[in-house]
Amino acid sequence: MLAIRKMLPRLIAQKQVDFVVANGENAAGGVGLTPELTRELFAAGIDCVTTGNHVWRQRELRDYIDTERRLLRPVNFSQKQPGAGFGVYETAAGTRVAVINAAGRVFMDPADNPFEALDDVLGRVEGAHVVIVDFHAEATSEKRAMGFFLDGRVTAMFGTHTHVQTADEQILVGGTAYITDVGMTGPHDSVIGMRKDLILDRFVSGMPHAFKAAKKGARFQALFVEADLDSARATAVERLDLTVDDV
Repeated sequence: MLAIRKMLPRLIAQKQVDFVVANGENAAGGVGLTPELTRELFAAGIDCVTTGNHVWRQRELRDYIDTERRLLRPVNFSQKQPGAGFGVYETAAGTRVAVINAAGRVFMDPADNPFEALDDVLGRVEGAHVVIVDFHAEATSEKRAMGFFLDGRVTAMFGTHTHVQTADEQILVGGTAYITDVGMTGPHDSVIGMRKDLILDRFVSGMPHAFKAAKKGARFQALFVEADLDSARATAVERLDLTVDDV
């Protein structure tokens, strides 16, 4: 939260950002999200919070997600689960922004087919000026395939889940901004956010350890996208990888 509180408001002002989407499912010490932390993310300037496979790790989120439309869970999770997998929001300037959250299936917990789920939802957000997809998945191949599947149909698709930012940001042939994984805003003197001494011992000795969030090396990683509202296509994309003192 330190990097978000310190950097996001200044980046929004500097780059004249109209809408911010962030995956917040690891905000609670690396395991899930709470209503209080979600409200902190909104207060820092985030307009929509997406999640993933850890969404239900904190029980108090289960009732809250049913009342907070700016908080999403993957659309291809069971429809018996609380919350929604997509939403359409309006910026101060009147721009309608659709955000869709989906989860992958390769090396992940069971979920419905994300390709079929996204096909269905895209037909329900046709009035949006901008369409953004957070595809929360492990396998780079699945995320890459999803990028081509969505190319020309959405404004931007960013991958999440691995906590490691990829250097393949681009605008695909059909006009969709893409990155395989947007990375992690948090402590980078770590093993994907967790204390490196505990993770190292787990790998070296084979003995289990409770995960504990690291505290050092805070970085802010994100994807900045500009879009043409008439076509809903991306016109520019920039990958951000900043220390907390860069802005």
